[in-house]
Amino acid sequence: MSRQVALNYVRNIGIMAHIDAGKTTVTERILYFTGKTYKIGEVHDGQATMDWMEQEKERGITITSAATTTFWKNHRINIIDTPGHVDFTAEVERSLRVLDGAIALFCAVGGVEPQSEVVWRQSEKYKIPKIIFINKMDRNGADFYGIVNEIETILNANAVPIVLPIGSEDKFVGIVDLIDMNAIYFEEKDKTIDFYEIEIPEQLQELAEKYRRNLIEKISEHDEALFDLYIGGIEPGKKEIIRVLRETTTSRQIVPVLCGTAYKNKGIRKLLDAIVKYLPSPTERPPVIGTHNRSNADLVRHPSDDAPFAGLAFKVMTDKHLGKMVYFRVYSGTVKAGTHVLNSTQNKKQRIGRLLQMHANRQEERDEIYCGDIGVAVGLSNTTTGDTLCDENHPILLEAIEFPEPVVSMAVKPLSRQDRERLGQTLAKLAEEDPTFITKVDEETGETVISGMGELHLDIILDRVKREFKVMTEIGKPEVAYRETITKPVEESLKFVKQTGGRGQYAHVVLIIEPLPENEGFEFVNKIVGGVIPKEFIPAIEKGIKDAMKEGPYAKYPVVNVRCTLVDGSYHPVDSSEMAFRTAGAMCFRTAFRKAKPALLEPFMRAEIISPEEYLGPVTSSLYSKRANIKAIDSRNGSRIIKAYVPLADMFGYTSELRNITSGRASVSIQFDHYSEVQPALAEEIVAKRNN
Repeated sequence: MSRQVALNYVRNIGIMAHIDAGKTTVTERILYFTGKTYKIGEVHDGQATMDWMEQEKERGITITSAATTTFWKNHRINIIDTPGHVDFTAEVERSLRVLDGAIALFCAVGGVEPQSEVVWRQSEKYKIPKIIFINKMDRNGADFYGIVNEIETILNANAVPIVLPIGSEDKFVGIVDLIDMNAIYFEEKDKTIDFYEIEIPEQLQELAEKYRRNLIEKISEHDEALFDLYIGGIEPGKKEIIRVLRETTTSRQIVPVLCGTAYKNKGIRKLLDAIVKYLPSPTERPPVIGTHNRSNADLVRHPSDDAPFAGLAFKVMTDKHLGKMVYFRVYSGTVKAGTHVLNSTQNKKQRIGRLLQMHANRQEERDEIYCGDIGVAVGLSNTTTGDTLCDENHPILLEAIEFPEPVVSMAVKPLSRQDRERLGQTLAKLAEEDPTFITKVDEETGETVISGMGELHLDIILDRVKREFKVMTEIGKPEVAYRETITKPVEESLKFVKQTGGRGQYAHVVLIIEPLPENEGFEFVNKIVGGVIPKEFIPAIEKGIKDAMKEGPYAKYPVVNVRCTLVDGSYHPVDSSEMAFRTAGAMCFRTAFRKAKPALLEPFMRAEIISPEEYLGPVTSSLYSKRANIKAIDSRNGSRIIKAYVPLADMFGYTSELRNITSGRASVSIQFDHYSEVQPALAEEIVAKRNN
């Protein structure tokens, strides 16, 4: 099977936004208008093509990023529909890592909401070019110009409208195209939409000319030829505007803004045109840079079918019929079914049994996946999320994907003896799919403890355990993932000496441990000179320290934000060994840690509550009772927006509490923000409970 579409006609895009902005609805309309589906699936009736999991259909939210492929005007569009809920941030993170462009979706009423701000920042980290679609223009309170201003001020984006709405709310009837300089009116017909083009109405002519000038001014700042035309008073042609708008969008200097209402099918064709006109193909993105997995030298892979194969596994799923399915993006070369590839992350040769192209949860068999495409491999039993797959004769290691640490844990017990073994296997499979879900067995209690990004995250996991794997469980209360650190530097010397007949064990280390700023993790510094400790034992000391950090001496929580400097020590030519120095490193660290004024850190969540004015008092009182630090109270469309930082320990069940306080009229978005020190009195209580 040969390549269907030339590489420069391929678009790898994602749709990203806050929950309820309409991501899945927009995707469903794109599939309908491109002929991929013949019936529009709706989120509210559980028929959305891309929301195929039972939990997604029931809750009306996207949980797992779904992939599909469609075609528009001779272009192949690979789409990933990502979740908006903060608990599923890993799905967004791994999707953005493999995309070339994105549609940033904003509600015309809600504007820049908390999670839309988070995903925008994530996309900036990966330098993803974007176009903006302001959705739900038919909703009461829709404000196109206000939302554009919010995007510019809050996100610091150079947002440039290329269309203007004609009317809003129930009077939203069309758009003004600022490039063709005409008006497009929508006409509803038999549950679909028709359109016709006419001259811009006289009452909108002045506004259209103003925003057309704004568009040309903004893009001409980045193109000398267009700037010369503009300064000379010469009106640039349509082709020239499209060319420069494409260049400035792909280089992330401009973010074009469109609008419509996906539910009413308005504005989707224009959005599709913008995807193929302004978002980049794989050939217009910088070549992927990796390292040689042995020499560590930088290697470049250009997007071409003729280059050596290099791809990144960005998602793992388990299918009851096919087994393990690995989603991967091909950055260079091609890969065929039945061939061997090198997993350079794990340095293992693996055989690809089958290759598939996905349409949500439906599959199309493929003989070959080409450069720039997103495919699924069956048979890669040892591959996990973030692994590099490549040609075994041209090894390369691509940058892995970083995921946030889980902040919520709970104990899980099987209800029967036969469920016990199946529970461990099931949780291991789910942990393989989701890098932000961690499962472990508490050695002291024998309990299975699961950890994730929030209550909803763990709720969905346990629901899948019950429905998909038929394992019945009993769950404990959610617990906070505390961390330990130190607040003052300490120097400690420790000798580990053991003589049990025959060869003994000897290791002597001197460590200085000192606190690091937040999010600095761990740093090990070796200052040994003169060979007082042989070089081959130094890594063992670092390993010993890391062993001790997994369960801190203060309250048995992981240790963070510490620098350990190895400054002195001694060894015995016969009795010293790697194991002796690993043990000495761990013991010395624990002793020093207890003397370094340890502190407990707790996760603080960034909460944004949107509430009617009359409930402002009860909502703020409730927050203060939870040790909240209220940062701002703003107004938007008649509602009050409260922004606060609140300890996670006090936020369990808050959504239900807020519903009761406000008679169901307020909403809250909660996401992890930072770790902060627990007040000493409260810390002592937590430590006492933990150590009892």
